Amino acid sequence: MDKKMFLSWIEEGVVPIPSFLFTYYKKIGLTDLECMVLLHIYTFIKKGNDFPTHVEIAERMCISTEKCAQLIGSLVQRGYLQIINGKTADDIYFEKYSLQPLWSRLLDEHILNEKGEIQAQKKEDEGNVFTMFEQEFARPLSPIEIETITMWLDNDHHEPSLIKAALKEAVMSGKLNFRYIDRILFEWKKNGIKTVEQAQEHGRKFRIHQQQKRNLDEPRKRTDSIPFYNWLEN
Repeated sequence: MDKKMFLSWIEEGVVPIPSFLFTYYKKIGLTDLECMVLLHIYTFIKKGNDFPTHVEIAERMCISTEKCAQLIGSLVQRGYLQIINGKTADDIYFEKYSLQPLWSRLLDEHILNEKGEIQAQKKEDEGNVFTMFEQEFARPLSPIEIETITMWLDNDHHEPSLIKAALKEAVMSGKLNFRYIDRILFEWKKNGIKTVEQAQEHGRKFRIHQQQKRNLDEPRKRTDSIPFYNWLEN
């Protein structure tokens, strides 16, 4: 994810801020009151008031002006809110709030959360590979077989879905053994095949080629069998 681009989307209003803020404010260390103060400041800014007073903000909430000032001071000090000093072209000095520090923290938390979900999904997918092999072999895997699958995942960096596809190919070919599956994965990697769709297309083209060759070699022999690629003899 391009963080700079995402922050610009937030500033332009492309990303729905309230839901984004409500999802992560607790995780980045904000209290309910602090979140509400920031949301009101965001609303003021969107309506053209870049530096609402403590009184204006407190009037929208069930807190005193003093409490509002205390909360805003704490938010600035802890790096959730920034006060920017500037000068216009007419040499008029001004102050305004910037919520960029808040957006940056929220985005960091969002990215971290996404990475966690991706890692969890990856672990689940890898676990399913071992389960699928045990189901197809109708027995528990041996330590060597477990190590082989682990090497496919960790050393060769084959996607779990591609390993499952190679297993299915071996089952369809009637050659259910690890050496055959390893050869399939080796050939796919050599041919730059990285997805199940690419593997299926590769197999489809090969079978068409084999069927055409068989029809030429045996014009009088009719068969309903589907040819399969013998990966071990390639």
